[in-house]
Amino acid sequence: EDAVERTGLGRFKHEAATVDPVQGCVYLSEDESDGRFYRFVSGKVGANGRLDLDDGELQVASVDSAGHVTWLPVPDPMFQGATPTRLQVPEATVFDGGEGLWWFEGTVYLSTKGDNRVWAYNTETQTIGTIYDRETTPDPDALHGVDNLTVSACGDVLVAEDDGQMRIVAVLPSGELKPLVQIEGQSESEITGPAFDPSGTRLYFSSQRGGGGLGGITYEVTGPFHERLADGETC
Repeated sequence: EDAVERTGLGRFKHEAATVDPVQGCVYLSEDESDGRFYRFVSGKVGANGRLDLDDGELQVASVDSAGHVTWLPVPDPMFQGATPTRLQVPEATVFDGGEGLWWFEGTVYLSTKGDNRVWAYNTETQTIGTIYDRETTPDPDALHGVDNLTVSACGDVLVAEDDGQMRIVAVLPSGELKPLVQIEGQSESEITGPAFDPSGTRLYFSSQRGGGGLGGITYEVTGPFHERLADGETC
């Protein structure tokens, strides 16, 4: 099909997007050092759950000192006037280099590369906080250069690095960091697009530039990725 411009999603330096199928929203990150965290609230959700991306409102997050988020309408989403989209709402909170986004069971996870943080936004309580912050972690070398991310069926947040180390590191629900994958010999590349298959037993990701001038490479890693409990279940 031909590409379709979705003007409702706004004009800014888009990085990632993730869909909240429960509340009918699309969350959007912005790859700027003074970027913002946005959501598009669709005015219409089809019977099949598909969002109408032409009917709705673009909003930007304003976070108070307690982590409570207020979503404020963006007056000129397509930047048709003189003020860039991210600067149109003075109360909006800065997110330093928005990168990966993923919705999982009512939580939206967001990484910001400028300050090496991974955030969790609870869509029910409308509160946000960090699950990883390199400045405060006991082992700052365990994860840095945060970029793309995905979430496993057990709630582990898998974060790809963009700093030459070419690792995927899991942030467990306990806060523990667990390195999963490291690609050697491709320090000029970066890991992109981590995602699980529907069974949750196979992880896919790509090396953007590969090695040896061969171009991009896509990998499959076979699990299981979680310890099996006594009753045979995982997680």
